[in-house]
Amino acid sequence: MSTNATLKRHTGHRARLALSPEQVSVLDDQAHAARTLWNLLHAWWTMVGENRRVDLKDADAAIKQARTEIDFLKTLPAQAAQAVLKTYFQAWRNCWDGRAQEPAFKSRIRSQMSVDIPQGRDLRIQRVHRRWGIVNIPKLGRVRFRWTKDLPVGKHANAQNRVTGARLVKDALEWHITFRVQTLEPAPEPHPGPEVGIDAGIAVPLALSDGTTYDHHRPRTDEDSGADRDKWLDQSEKQKLVRLERRAAHQRSFRARGERTSRRLARTYDQIKALLAKATRRHLDWQHKTTTDIADRYGTVVVEALDITNMIRSAKGTVEEPGKRVRQKAGLNRAIGQEAWGRTVTLLGYKLAQHGGALYKVPAPGTSQRCSECLETTPGSRGSQAVFVCKNPTCGWSGNADHNAARNVLHLFRAGHVLVPAAGRAVVRRAGRVKPTTAR
Repeated sequence: MSTNATLKRHTGHRARLALSPEQVSVLDDQAHAARTLWNLLHAWWTMVGENRRVDLKDADAAIKQARTEIDFLKTLPAQAAQAVLKTYFQAWRNCWDGRAQEPAFKSRIRSQMSVDIPQGRDLRIQRVHRRWGIVNIPKLGRVRFRWTKDLPVGKHANAQNRVTGARLVKDALEWHITFRVQTLEPAPEPHPGPEVGIDAGIAVPLALSDGTTYDHHRPRTDEDSGADRDKWLDQSEKQKLVRLERRAAHQRSFRARGERTSRRLARTYDQIKALLAKATRRHLDWQHKTTTDIADRYGTVVVEALDITNMIRSAKGTVEEPGKRVRQKAGLNRAIGQEAWGRTVTLLGYKLAQHGGALYKVPAPGTSQRCSECLETTPGSRGSQAVFVCKNPTCGWSGNADHNAARNVLHLFRAGHVLVPAAGRAVVRRAGRVKPTTAR
């Protein structure tokens, strides 16, 4: 039965900017000014000490004084400076609420370069071509960006459907703009699709309980392994990456300890980062397409609540009790991190909500060792990575190990073993009772 309910959604859309070398230099200066302002705020906050009775007015006055005394900070637009202030205060609120760690000093090398545009009306977005649009950036002027998704601009914009702001971000593939979009959409109807359980792995990225498998669909070679960081690159790109890494090693050999990195070495590092960023973007594109397909087909999706932080913990051990097979475990940790299972679950969550579906999590222990036919855990059943053969004398079922785990995930959901967040913990709902458990 249809309803007239509506939902206000806040989403983001990222697009590539087409900048000249002069414009890139201007944005670089603005990003460094924003980072410097953050560090000045952090130093000022630390100087206050235990007296935390400061508010936005005091900080705003300190920013205005700094902008009059330090010429370098004048390159940053005033509204972008205000955005740095609000972001810093929000970081402390998140810390006090237990959602994040304390704000820290932003290093020039390790921190991401970004500039915020908090007001959407300053952007003045206009579509000029099927593939290009124009956006106004403060102190930079009109800039072209890649138009890959329709935005609520012009006659399609109103109080409920509009671009509320943007953020300029620089990565290894140069500058991009991320639009903050607010839309008012009809509430989706409940998805009529079936239930499905998903098992995430390395050899098989996603295995579903109905027998469906989502692979990376890339040509594999004999040299490929699950821990390859460059598995999303083709053969020529892999060869180029090897050449660049050898060049970087050769250039590092001429640098004395503590000496500043040369420009040639920095350019080589930038080329390596660009190749790895291209691989990451291809992986993200695969994740988006895969999760969209799953959200279209299924109404209820069940996944394991994996504690990835503990899963990728090093096996090095201590001096008194050294670990075993440390190098093998390090390779497994890299493979797990590169699959980005947490990001897949995040994408599934909001896409299922948009399609009227639902995402649930169940406890992870035992799903790969338990037989999905007799629901018994018998030692030796998981004899290999790909095949599961139940050793229970009364069962003897055999099948694909990943699909077996996905079926167990779905069985846990139907039995009521659903993890529900509760004040930083998780509880298992089963047969009408609530039992505390550790969130995995």
